[in-house]
Amino acid sequence: MDSKDSYVGIDVAKADLEIALYPTGEHWSANNDHDGIIQVVSRLKELQPSVVVLEATGGFELPLAAALTEAGLAVAIVNPRQVRDFAKATGRLAKTDEIDAHVIAHFAGAVHPTPRPLPDEKAQELSDILGRRRQIVQMLTSEKNRLSVAGKPIRQRVEAHISWLQRELSDIDNDLTKIIRQNSLWREKDDILQSTPGIGPVVSFTLLADLPELGSLNRKQIAALVGVAPLNRDSGTLRGKRTVWGGRERVRTALYMAAVVAARFNPVIKAFYDRLCASGKPKKVALTACMHKLLVILNSMIKHRSLWRQSCSQTV
Repeated sequence: MDSKDSYVGIDVAKADLEIALYPTGEHWSANNDHDGIIQVVSRLKELQPSVVVLEATGGFELPLAAALTEAGLAVAIVNPRQVRDFAKATGRLAKTDEIDAHVIAHFAGAVHPTPRPLPDEKAQELSDILGRRRQIVQMLTSEKNRLSVAGKPIRQRVEAHISWLQRELSDIDNDLTKIIRQNSLWREKDDILQSTPGIGPVVSFTLLADLPELGSLNRKQIAALVGVAPLNRDSGTLRGKRTVWGGRERVRTALYMAAVVAARFNPVIKAFYDRLCASGKPKKVALTACMHKLLVILNSMIKHRSLWRQSCSQTV
């Protein structure tokens, strides 16, 4: 069998890697450390498979994916839900690391996921800092909630921790701004995005870090990628409500907050939101539609490198 007809699935854990080949069924294990990654890359370079597929595992997959990409191998990082749904569809209900590797390899051979380039070092740095910012915000929220019920013995400690978290959040925001302003391409895109009423620094930075495809895809493709494109739920004579799901959760969360603000202060989005509500649409549905419209507008602005202009955005 030609090696170009082989597909590799790798189940990534914090300490271990389980590697499986499809359709031969070959399998081996390695440590998820520097030496183990070198061994895996060396072996796969000899094999030269069509694609190597890994699940997104909260960052544990990135060192291996980077090494495979650097070696010239085609790598696709996929949503674990897709692989699990595929396993259920093919009757593979048992779950171990070895089984998961074989399922991922079978998924690769059947679905042929498109390899996508990894974010470069600066983009990954930006994404990591944004991730840390989200953690700080969550901790701040938790501590403020605790403060409201804290007794005298711990109140001072909670207040001190809140003060430290607020300083840390301010430092992180300064670091984010510095990274963006030092990169001429990001600086231009940030200026375009933040010229839009409803788009602030955090939303802009999130789009730059987690949606590098913005401006390079058409409106349908970008909406589907983010997960704001309404999907049919129809079968036979049954007609269900259109729903949105999947996509990039962090981008979708940022867009939701932007849509909430834009529905009040952005004249184009506000008029669109008011029109939907007046026609009887539930507010949540109207906000989701605003997310979709806002994303399409931003995609067009980045594509054409144009700042926000109400007259133009009304025609998008």
